[in-house]
Amino acid sequence: MNIKPIHSQEDLTAALARVEQLWGADIGSPEGDELEILAILIEKYEAEHFPMPPSNPVEAIKFRMEQLGMTARDLEPFIGTSGRVSEVLNHKRKLSLAMIKRLHEGLRIPYESLLAGT
Repeated sequence: MNIKPIHSQEDLTAALARVEQLWGADIGSPEGDELEILAILIEKYEAEHFPMPPSNPVEAIKFRMEQLGMTARDLEPFIGTSGRVSEVLNHKRKLSLAMIKRLHEGLRIPYESLLAGT
């Protein structure tokens, strides 16, 4: 096992190639340990050099609605009247803290997604 920090795009490319070779290694084996360490190093490098912007709260709600097969009417217990739901989904009204709490508890949308951009 010859693991080193990832400092450049070339290092990242080499680490990803090695991960491909190690993919499927047994957990706890020397190859599995190497795979785990490389995954951590790759994740750290990518987080520093290719940060993901926070998601848009409305897009997070719409994504969850799609996952659950929900309609706008199904959001009324979490957001309020149909007019208020429409305003939120059309970016005309921001989510209140009470709405965020109900959406998180009822639909399991992460707080981080619901609070992004506020």
